[in-house]
Amino acid sequence: MTETLEQTLTAYDTWLDQQSLAEKTRVAYRLQVHQYGAYLAQRAASTTDDPLRTPFARDYAVRDYKTYMKTERKAKPTSVNLALAAIDHFHLLIGNDRPQVLRESLPAQAPRALKPEEQKALLRAIERTSSVRDKAIAHLLFYTAIRLGECAALNLDDLRVSARRGVVIIRSGKGDTYREVPLNAEIRETLKVWLKERNKRFSQPTDSACFLNLKGKRLSARSIDLIIRRIGTDAHLELSAHVLRHTCLTNLVRRGSDLVLVAEIAGHKRLETTRRYSLPLLQDREDAMVALHIEY
Repeated sequence: MTETLEQTLTAYDTWLDQQSLAEKTRVAYRLQVHQYGAYLAQRAASTTDDPLRTPFARDYAVRDYKTYMKTERKAKPTSVNLALAAIDHFHLLIGNDRPQVLRESLPAQAPRALKPEEQKALLRAIERTSSVRDKAIAHLLFYTAIRLGECAALNLDDLRVSARRGVVIIRSGKGDTYREVPLNAEIRETLKVWLKERNKRFSQPTDSACFLNLKGKRLSARSIDLIIRRIGTDAHLELSAHVLRHTCLTNLVRRGSDLVLVAEIAGHKRLETTRRYSLPLLQDREDAMVALHIEY
């Protein structure tokens, strides 16, 4: 079996080099598979079953290796799961089904959100932004938790803004779902300024998109992402639209907003997804209270 194992590992190395994987993934898979191969070689003398070809032997071997990683190598859950993913990939070459082995449960933690002091820095950077369009985009993402693609897909008739009320309509969110998200006074004001400038600069635009580029065409999701990252750089933050979404939802949940309402605003189908935002972050109670009212 040892000779067959060595031949299979060599074949895997050749096959792996041909796969469309990131270089880091390729390196990690190669290391994990060879470590698993060394484990199989050591236990070859104690079993006559072939863990590469026989389904039940395959599953037993991977389960035992998972236990070995946890008890002998003291591997963390993320390392165990990486090894299992690499072993799954290894079995693709052999032509086997995926080993029936459960992944390790990872410690629950809240999605990454900006801390209160980081939110202050961000809002100040937004105020320093000379582009009223970029300012409107940043405020919209920060205060409504809409997704990057949803922001790029907005049309003029998806915004309803008045002096006292406002709403943004997401007509086809994740899972092709519809939802309406209220707009606070700050977003309404920045949107009014942008829409006024939009009408002035593009008196007869051919595109109904809410946010336009210099040519009067719909601003792409990539361009919006670059805008947010540029503002983040000014605030000395590593920023993305997804971080702004997480920050908004975290603020809502920790302010005591009803989880069902927050789930509706976020467009979550499962309430468990929204509950993640109530999990601990690396901030103390005073920081959490500051997040209720951000002065910048």
